[in-house]
Amino acid sequence: MKLSASVLALSAMSVSAFTQPAARNVAVRTQMAEEEQEAAPVAEEMAAVVEETPAAPAAPVSPQMSMALPWMERPAALDGTLAGDVGFDPVGFAKTQDDLLKYREAEIKHGRLAMLAAAGWPMSELLDKKLANALGWVPVVDSSDRAPSVLNGGLGKVSPAYWAACLALGAAVDLYGIKRQESSDYFPGNLGFDPLGMYPKDEAGQKDMQLKELKNGRLAMIAITAFAFQEFVQKIGVVDETPIFFKPFNQVMYEYANSGYIYPDNM
Repeated sequence: MKLSASVLALSAMSVSAFTQPAARNVAVRTQMAEEEQEAAPVAEEMAAVVEETPAAPAAPVSPQMSMALPWMERPAALDGTLAGDVGFDPVGFAKTQDDLLKYREAEIKHGRLAMLAAAGWPMSELLDKKLANALGWVPVVDSSDRAPSVLNGGLGKVSPAYWAACLALGAAVDLYGIKRQESSDYFPGNLGFDPLGMYPKDEAGQKDMQLKELKNGRLAMIAITAFAFQEFVQKIGVVDETPIFFKPFNQVMYEYANSGYIYPDNM
């Protein structure tokens, strides 16, 4: 009997050892569930407060200012994608991107013509009389070495054949440019003319080359305008007014050293 009682006691203790933790776990889960239920209304109230709080207004975006004229806003069409675009359009000619491309096309054409003219103008004043005397022609520059122009006059001395050739060449180049505009890789001024292979292959180099052409073209437009007005006002050719830019240095120094002197006839 004592042995049976001992066995029963041990069995009861072992059962209680396994059942008591389970009951404890159930109690813990119940307590956690009650706490979650109590916290749920608080979370809902906080979410409602966040939703009701008005969002702060976005800070206004400051307009981008022009690089050329820092006190003025950059025009919308001049977004800086084209080479040489520094936001300079104070009069507002380019309203749209199409307008900008048309004006860029015109700028490049005028710049290229001005570069040819800025080189040809002084060359004509330096070489015209020499070539005319060698070929037996009549010089077109006047006695003051001024090239023919609208302000200087003398355009009537130029052969009509020359004007016809200029017109034909200009029309041919313009028609070729219009044809080139149909290609997918065309951009203003891209005629595909690069006989010396100087146009870079990479995008950064290409944009740098385009910028150099634009800067030289803009400078040439200013220069050729200055040539015309300088000769009209001073009544003397630019090669004689500022010879240091157009003649060899030793020749200029010789002319300056001997200017203003009168030599006797017997010397």
